[in-house]
Amino acid sequence: MTRVLSGIVMAAVALAAILFLPSAGIRILVSVIAALAAHEYFKIIGAGSGGIFGVAFFAWVVSGSGGSTQMLALIPVAAIILAGAMSLSRNGTGHLAVLSVFSLVYISIPLGLLGALHAEYGWRATVLLIATVAVSDSLQFYSGRLFGRRPLAPAISPKKTIEGAVGGILAGTLFMVVAGPVVLPSFSSVQLAMLGFVMVLLGIVGDLFESRLKREANVKDSSSLIPGHGGVLDRIDALLFVTPAFAIAVGVVR
Repeated sequence: MTRVLSGIVMAAVALAAILFLPSAGIRILVSVIAALAAHEYFKIIGAGSGGIFGVAFFAWVVSGSGGSTQMLALIPVAAIILAGAMSLSRNGTGHLAVLSVFSLVYISIPLGLLGALHAEYGWRATVLLIATVAVSDSLQFYSGRLFGRRPLAPAISPKKTIEGAVGGILAGTLFMVVAGPVVLPSFSSVQLAMLGFVMVLLGIVGDLFESRLKREANVKDSSSLIPGHGGVLDRIDALLFVTPAFAIAVGVVR
């Protein structure tokens, strides 16, 4: 029950923010989420928290870039600053510096592109993206519980099954085909199906990637911030992998 209630509250808050916050508010929101996710990520990899504000600030920059590829020029600058800060910290190592820099690609850019998507295409495209991921995740869970027999990646996430993944792929792809024309009228049914299929596959990879990080750190959840759901990173792991592909497909990144 706790998980269900928390899920309802999160969905309501997210929808209200998407519908009613102005672009500046969305940029602040994605930066806050980036900071929370970065805090959990740095804890998982065993790094200090000094890079959190850098990750949040870079998410802010990307969200205001309109998806322009000119933002790519800022990545080396941000990476050098973050790597230098981590290397000079008391417990810093070259290994941790590299892992910390990866947070810019893993967290800042996807969340920044989410803000840019909302600014350019409005709430409908943002809801379509998040809803596709949510539908796929939900059907993966329930399909796995009902029909799951064969493990998908037992060394990484023992509870995930091939049957669950198939259920999520079918559901997410079908949802995109049905709901996509409202937001993307220029896309054919075949294009929407391909987009939905790729999004779901990337979401599964994103989920497994975070599971790998947690398994190597020997932790169950990225944090206990959200009752019944773990941490922020646990809730957005699939979205982080899906958002850049969706942004490219709809033309946010150019």
